[in-house]
Amino acid sequence: MLSSGFDFQKSINQVPVIEDYNSFTTHEVLQDAVNAYGGSWINEQATAFGKIMGSHPMQEAGNLANKNLPVLKTHDRFGNRLDVVEFHPAYHEMMEVSIRHQVHSIAWTSNRSGAYLAHSVLAYLKQQIDEGSSCPLTMTFAVVPSLKIVADIAEEWLPLVLSNEYDARHIPYFDKKGVTFGMAMTEPQGGSDVRANLTFAKPMGHGIYKITGRKWFCSAPMSDAFLILAQTDKGLSCFLVPRFTLEGEKNKLYFQRLKDKLGNKSNASGEVEFHEAWGKIIGDEGRGVANIMEMVRHTRLDCAIGSAATMQRALTEVIHHCNYRSVFGKKLIDQPLMKNVLADLCLESEAATTLAMRLAKGFDDAIFDEEAMHFTRIATAIGKFWNTKRAVLVLGEALECIGGNGYVEESIMPRLYRDVPVNAIWEGSGNIQALDVLRAMHKEPASKEALMNYFRKAKGLDPTLDLHLADLQQLMTNPAAYEFNARIMVEKMALAIQAIELIQIAPPSIAQLFCESRLSEKRNLTWGTLAHENILHEVINRISLIKKYD
Repeated sequence: MLSSGFDFQKSINQVPVIEDYNSFTTHEVLQDAVNAYGGSWINEQATAFGKIMGSHPMQEAGNLANKNLPVLKTHDRFGNRLDVVEFHPAYHEMMEVSIRHQVHSIAWTSNRSGAYLAHSVLAYLKQQIDEGSSCPLTMTFAVVPSLKIVADIAEEWLPLVLSNEYDARHIPYFDKKGVTFGMAMTEPQGGSDVRANLTFAKPMGHGIYKITGRKWFCSAPMSDAFLILAQTDKGLSCFLVPRFTLEGEKNKLYFQRLKDKLGNKSNASGEVEFHEAWGKIIGDEGRGVANIMEMVRHTRLDCAIGSAATMQRALTEVIHHCNYRSVFGKKLIDQPLMKNVLADLCLESEAATTLAMRLAKGFDDAIFDEEAMHFTRIATAIGKFWNTKRAVLVLGEALECIGGNGYVEESIMPRLYRDVPVNAIWEGSGNIQALDVLRAMHKEPASKEALMNYFRKAKGLDPTLDLHLADLQQLMTNPAAYEFNARIMVEKMALAIQAIELIQIAPPSIAQLFCESRLSEKRNLTWGTLAHENILHEVINRISLIKKYD
C-alpha cells in the first residue's frame, strides 16, 4: 500500500547534470598522451580552456545552437540577393571563444615544438561541446597549407585566417578582423569521385578564373571564402572563391538550400551554384586534387581527434550516470557486468585518444623528419578510418548503458549519437580511407617503408602484438588481393599502432589488457568481455575522474 506521504513532485535515484567541470584535468589519458608526446607546455592553456568547455555556459551554448538551427536567407525583403546564413547567438559564442583561444591557429603561430599536438588537444576539448561549430574551425585550420602554395595568396589571406578575432560580419574579407574558410568538392553525379566533377573554370589571365557549375555539398556556407575544385583544359584544378570580389561586390555564388542532416545540426551545409563566380587558382592547372589534399589531410586529422573526443564525452556521461544510479541494491558502477562493459568502452576510448594524439605528434615530427612525414601521411588515413568507425559503435553501447534517460532529447546523448557518423563520412568514408592507404603503399614506397619500419621497431614489445604483426605481414605479401582485403589490413594496422603506443605510454596492465582483448585470437565481437576484473576500475577512472558531486 502506498504511503500517503508519496511525493509526486520529486524523482529519486536520478543523476545530477554534468557541468562546471574541467574537461582536461579530469581526463588522465589525454594528459598522459600530451606529456608523453612532448606537449606539456600546452597544459596550462588546456587547463584554462578545459574549464571553459566544461562550464555551464558552454554546455548550454552547445545545446542552444543545436536546438535553434541555422537558416538560409537567399533574399532580403525587397528581392535583393543575400545568400547569408543566420545562426543563434550561441553558435557565435562558441566560435568566438574557440578562435580567441587559438583552436584554429596555434598549430601555425606557435614556434614551439608540439604545435600540432597543442591544436589537437584544444580541438579535442572543443569538440565535446559541439560537433557543428568544430567544422568551420577545422577547415580554417586545415586550409593553411593549401594557401601557402601561392605566395601572394598566402600573404593576403594568412593574416586573416590566423587572426584570433572572430568576425561574423557579412562584408568583404579585406575589411574584416578575421576570416573563416569552407570547402566545396563533391557534386551530385560524382560524390567521392571528384574527378567526375562538371564545374568548369575559364581563365581570365593573371591567375583569375570565372567558375560555372554547382556543388552538392558546400561545408560551412557562411564562410568568407572556399576552396573548390573545377575543371580546366588541363584537368581538375583548385580555386579560392571568396564571398566578395576584389571590388567589394558580392561574388556570383548562390546558395540554393541548406541540407537537412542526420546530425551536425548547428553547422550549416549547403548546395551552391557558381554563375561565372570570381576565383583565383591555387597552384597549377590539373593539380587540383594534389593541392587541395593538404587541406583534406589536415581535416582528416581532426576527424580522428573529433571521434576520440566524442567517445570520451559520451563515456563521461555514462560513468557519471553509473556512479550515481542504483539498481538491484548496488551502484551501477559496482555491478560486475556493467563494470566490464564500461571498462571495455573506456579501453577503446583510451586507445582512440592515444592514436589521435600520436597522429598529431607525427605532424609535428614531420616538419623536421622525412621518415616521420611519410609515416604520418599513411597513418592519418589509417587513424581516420579506425577512430571514426569505432566511435559509432561506442556511442551505440553508451546509449544503452544509460538507458531511457540517455535516449531522450534533454540528454546530450542523442546529439552525440547523431553527430558522430559525420567524421566517418567527411573527407572520405571507410572505403576511401582504406583505398588511400593502399594507394600510398603502391605509389609512395617511402610511406610504406616508414610504416613497416615503425612496425619492425615494435618487435618484442609484446608476444600477442608480435603474432598480430606477423599476420599483418603475411596479409601484405599478396598484392593481388590488396583491394579485396583493404579493410582487414587497415584494421590490423590501426590496432597495431594503438597497441604500440599504449605499450609505450599507458600503464603496463592496461596495455596488456588491450593486446589481449583486441589482438588475440580470443577477441570478442561485443563489449563487456574483458578477462581481468581486478583492473577494470583503473581503466574506467583514466577516462573520467569527475569527483565534485556528492
